[in-house]
Amino acid sequence: MSKDNKDNKAKNQTRKFFIYARKSTDSEDRQVRNIADQIAELKELAKKENLEIVDIIVEKQTAKKPGRPMFADMLKRMEAGEATGILAWHPDRLARNSVDGGQIIYLVDIGVIKELKFPTFWFDPTPQGKFMLSIAFGQSKYYVDNLSENIKRGHRQKLKQGLWPQMAPLGYLNDKKTKMIYLDKEKAPLIKKAFEAYATGKYTLRELRKIINELGLRGRRGKMLSVSNYQYLLQNPFYYGLIRYNGEFYEGKHEPIITKKLFDQVQEVMKRKSKP
Repeated sequence: MSKDNKDNKAKNQTRKFFIYARKSTDSEDRQVRNIADQIAELKELAKKENLEIVDIIVEKQTAKKPGRPMFADMLKRMEAGEATGILAWHPDRLARNSVDGGQIIYLVDIGVIKELKFPTFWFDPTPQGKFMLSIAFGQSKYYVDNLSENIKRGHRQKLKQGLWPQMAPLGYLNDKKTKMIYLDKEKAPLIKKAFEAYATGKYTLRELRKIINELGLRGRRGKMLSVSNYQYLLQNPFYYGLIRYNGEFYEGKHEPIITKKLFDQVQEVMKRKSKP
């Protein structure tokens, strides 16, 4: 085989690409183009660059931590020689944590990944290119870390004001406009009935579950509540107005469903029933 033929064959081998598109449900990704838009743009780029697309990998899981199944499978397939390049919208679609970012750069180092192409970012497998890629991955991780800290800070401020910072517990609903929570008129009375019934000492958690479930109490998305759900519910001080969050307690401003007296009665019954 002549040198020219060998060079052409090598060039053809390096032009096999995976398209990788990711859209997580995390708030930091809300402004990122959706998967369909990403794929459309990447197909246009592949056509322009005359790249052969081996497969389109779609992931709907956050890249904040390692463990994405589709991403891991793609890298295994690359190590097996199915493709030597990846097309993605931006480096932050590939990695937002140091482990995945380091893995990408290592595979570039050893020649498993020969090309990375992005519509919005330049990359070349040179020392300068890998340095710029590592900066892009570092910026993505910084963005995630900073966002997480801002969210925690916001939660702490809300808790100090007596406001619940997350999705409302069962029996309450979130008001998106006021960012407050209010009573769920259908579920709140059933939760109160659960406390009142268990406080009598006549029912086990399993019996209580059967009674209240038959009255129509359901969890999110209409799911039936389990025995452990009822145990958690009956031990949650939120229902008499006290917020328990990360082991600390805050006086809540939400409307209670039960009195503290009823809550204490339930805890006494539960403690008594837990003894042999």
